[in-house]
Amino acid sequence: MAASLHLIAPKTRVTANGDGAPADVSGSVTRTFLCTLEISDQIEQEALDVSIWGSPDGQNFGTQPLLKIPQSFYNGSVKQVLELTYAPQVKFIRAHWDLTRWGRVAPHPMFVIGLRLDEVPAFPRPASIAAASPTSGT
Repeated sequence: MAASLHLIAPKTRVTANGDGAPADVSGSVTRTFLCTLEISDQIEQEALDVSIWGSPDGQNFGTQPLLKIPQSFYNGSVKQVLELTYAPQVKFIRAHWDLTRWGRVAPHPMFVIGLRLDEVPAFPRPASIAAASPTSGT
C-alpha cells in the first residue's frame, strides 16, 4: 500500500455536501494515519465539516464516522490521527463533507480543500528494550 493517499484531491472545489471515492486500506501495515485537511480558499460566513467513514466492503459505510475533523471556517490546515487498529473490519475508507452557509452575500457555500492521509510508520523497539526482561526473584 502507498504510504500516502488523498481522500479528497488537492485543490478540490466543493459547493455542496458530498462524499469522496472509497480508498482501500486493507494493505496498511500499521492502520494508523495522519490526516491533513488543507483549506486553500473559502468565502465568508460559512463552515466546513469533514469526517472519515469506514466500510468492510466499500459499499456500506454505516451510520457513524470513524473520525470527525473539527469544524473549519478559514484557510489553513488541520491535522488529526486516524487509528484503525481497533476497527479490523474496516477495509475501505472515504471522506464526507458538509457545508453550511449563513448570511446574504452569496446563496451557496464554497471551499477549496484537500484531505491527505499519510500512514504512520511502525516504531521499532530498541534492541536494548526488546532484549531486556524483568527478573523474577532476587
